[in-house]
Amino acid sequence: MPTDQALKLAQEADLDLVEIAPQGKPPVCKLMDYGKFKYENAQKAREARRNQTNVVIKEMKLRPKIDQHDYETKKGHVVRFLRAGDKVKITIMFRGREQHRPELGFRLLQKLAEDVTELGFVESAPKQDGRNMIMVLGPHKKKADAKVEMQAEKETRAAERAALEAEERAERDAAHAAGPVAKKKERGRSENLDPEIDA
Repeated sequence: MPTDQALKLAQEADLDLVEIAPQGKPPVCKLMDYGKFKYENAQKAREARRNQTNVVIKEMKLRPKIDQHDYETKKGHVVRFLRAGDKVKITIMFRGREQHRPELGFRLLQKLAEDVTELGFVESAPKQDGRNMIMVLGPHKKKADAKVEMQAEKETRAAERAALEAEERAERDAAHAAGPVAKKKERGRSENLDPEIDA
């Protein structure tokens, strides 16, 4: 159809004439609400960005002669990162003579990998990098799945907390309601006792 006829059709329908395939013979056009089309595309792009997961690599630094308590603390952080679906880069820093004993760092990294085996796996085996030894742990769960699980846990905890607060409030209200009645009864007893004491 001629362009002017197509434009006339678009004006009558209160739509836009949008060229879809300019290289076609003849070129292909479509009648549409172009503003609405642009808005829907922007919404789809925004939704895609929201659902996109960014892989974050967290880093945890250790020393070969780390104390057991410090090790447990650092392991707790690694567990938290893996549970959140993040990768964790473990760096063991060697100083001075420690550089001649890389097996200490290797053993420590193996122990850590075994301790967190249910949450993550060794993505990159321990390797020496100058004064440091590096290992990367990857989570078993994807970031999106971990996010959903953590949100569900948070909601469950909030519901439990709300139920506990409601229970405590009910007990307080019951104690408060019983308080004045008990006082009245006690006052009544004391008024009844007074005449007997006088007699």
